[in-house]
Amino acid sequence: MKFLKNNSPEAEQLAERFIRYAKIYSQSSSENADKGIIPSTPQQVEFAKTLSQELIDLGFQNVDVSEHSYVYANIPATKGFENAKPFCLLAHMDTVEEVSGLNVNPQVFKDYDGHIIQLKNNIVLDPEKIPALKQAAVEKDTIITTDGTTLLGADDKAGITIIVSALKYLMSHLEIPHGLIEVMFSPDEETGHGMDKVPLEKLKSKFAYTVDGGHLGELESECFNAYRSDLVFTGCPSHTNAARANGMVNAISMASAFIQSLPRHEAPETTDGRLGFYCPLRFSGSMEEAQVSLFLRDFDKDNMERRKAMVEQLADAAASSFGGTVKVEHIQQYLNMREGLEKVPYVKDILIKAFEECGVEPVMTPIRGGTDGSRLTEMGIPTPNIFTGAHNYHSASEWVSLSQMVKATDIVINLSTLISKL
Repeated sequence: MKFLKNNSPEAEQLAERFIRYAKIYSQSSSENADKGIIPSTPQQVEFAKTLSQELIDLGFQNVDVSEHSYVYANIPATKGFENAKPFCLLAHMDTVEEVSGLNVNPQVFKDYDGHIIQLKNNIVLDPEKIPALKQAAVEKDTIITTDGTTLLGADDKAGITIIVSALKYLMSHLEIPHGLIEVMFSPDEETGHGMDKVPLEKLKSKFAYTVDGGHLGELESECFNAYRSDLVFTGCPSHTNAARANGMVNAISMASAFIQSLPRHEAPETTDGRLGFYCPLRFSGSMEEAQVSLFLRDFDKDNMERRKAMVEQLADAAASSFGGTVKVEHIQQYLNMREGLEKVPYVKDILIKAFEECGVEPVMTPIRGGTDGSRLTEMGIPTPNIFTGAHNYHSASEWVSLSQMVKATDIVINLSTLISKL
């Protein structure tokens, strides 16, 4: 079933909407979010206000922005489908902080012909090295890139674009049946705190879908178990002139030794597929006290317990070898959503059917990360993830395929119809 065509006015509007969102600064801050400040940045507050006004102008109902800048809205069921199961669509407003999201300048390549794209800062997009880009050239796709100085923000403004565009289409085509559809746009997903303050009391839906994936066909119903480990190494500082006599213990040396002892073959850059990892995230301090934060990721719960124990053992070994002490705290961030989704198989099954009816083969890949859906599933609302057509997330070489965004929009529309018949 096909509702949108690649060269249709709706596709053009979709591209324009995405570019407009991409230009809005909405970067989040892990430091603030870790302190419980949600949203973690004022720019997310402004984006929430802008987005909510747009939803009002488009005719969405019950539009509301919570005190923590979660944007809620819904569209009513079509006549005769008021008793259909309601469901929710989610995407996040913030962009990652590791690459600047300020002054984004999208570059549009219509009817892409496969030429090498040279961006600023010596960033090169070569279709011979990027299979998805090569396929885009075969299809004469429209692709949108950064200019090389910032990220693009397709993670997850492509998702917001797809959701808004799909529901606008449904509101303009009342002959297409659907039940109540709810929308939630969240702050601070990139900081791992996207569902910390979510106003669940607003939701009538018992299941949901995030639109926050990547390449065409990705349907994700499994993700990492995720923890953050915070370590504090305590030493005994001394004037370096008499360090040996005074028994100086350097906390920086202890922390450095700990980081170096982490298994090199279990790092993000040396693993893929279902392999987990340890990832040092932050390192700061002085001779007296040094702090280390690292991410622990694994698909298996038992293996995660092994990783936590390994961190404690390596930290104790590093501290004792220098004569200092260490404290370790493990903070749960999100859990693998597989178990939650297995309890209500129809939530994924109906999505698979929506893919297939739109001519898209589902690609079941585990997420080497997490989404707001991971947390929502853990909270009792099973939430698989749908692709957006975005590529090279979290980098200045990020780009998005318009035809894949159109496909994802089609799938959301079709999914709405299929759910109304459950």
